Amino acid sequence: MRLFNVSALLVLLTASPACAQVTFGASGPKGEPFRRQEWRVPSPDTDIAARALLFRPSGPGPFRLAVIAHASTQNVLRRAQMPQPEYRALAAFLVARGFAVLVPERLGHGATGGRYVEDQGGCDEADYARSGRATAEEISLALDYLQKQDFIRRDAAVVIGHSAGGWGALALANADPKAIAAIIAFAPGRGGHANDEPNKICAPHTLVAAAAEFGKGARIPVTSLVAANDSYFAPAFSKALADAFRSGGGKDDVRTLPAVGSEGHWMIELDAGVQAASSELARALNLPKPVATKKP
Repeated sequence: MRLFNVSALLVLLTASPACAQVTFGASGPKGEPFRRQEWRVPSPDTDIAARALLFRPSGPGPFRLAVIAHASTQNVLRRAQMPQPEYRALAAFLVARGFAVLVPERLGHGATGGRYVEDQGGCDEADYARSGRATAEEISLALDYLQKQDFIRRDAAVVIGHSAGGWGALALANADPKAIAAIIAFAPGRGGHANDEPNKICAPHTLVAAAAEFGKGARIPVTSLVAANDSYFAPAFSKALADAFRSGGGKDDVRTLPAVGSEGHWMIELDAGVQAASSELARALNLPKPVATKKP
């Protein structure tokens, strides 16, 4: 009987996919819903094209771009098994309001594979600032590539991050405000559910200090949204992160939303969660209010 070699498995999971040439752009036909299409976008590893999904309205555009940055985990096996993120309810909300929506998969996750460049390190010695900047770089590479496409506007993009993706979005707040108009972070942070325990965060003071660092030089306004029943980053802690970000000079309007489902941390993936957040999303995106119509 052969012994299971964990080290060999980890090498396979983190190795760069073998390919003769890296190509970017559309990699499949448009489908439903919302002209759903597989794309390949740049990653920090020049040998790997990150997988992505693109949704867009009908017509030629140019459309405003919304990039959704997914959650993550320190667990290498869970990352390898992650399905391609879609955030379909949120994508539907955005496409209905004229946005093209890109959902890129970052290195070290799912079918994209490769090295996990946003690793925060161990719990006690977690480097949250470094991991956030690594995530921000991946978001930025995908966004910059899409903004070069003819059907995408080169200004007024929106970055919407979830959990670790939201943490990376905070680190991106020092980007060009002409290219990115707003950042929305759903329960941003890292190190939540330490040792799989609800309401336990690895090195929370280090996380707060890194948020203050991200606030320095921040030029893009942030809206942080957290559900009342989030056990990864509870509302009180999310407010502490926002306060730290503001202490560094950034703008972060943190809002607590009603409890959604059994675990509010995943509200962004649910129809009910997007519905609960819809008014705050519209406000953060500076969308026009619906025009009232008179009854006949």
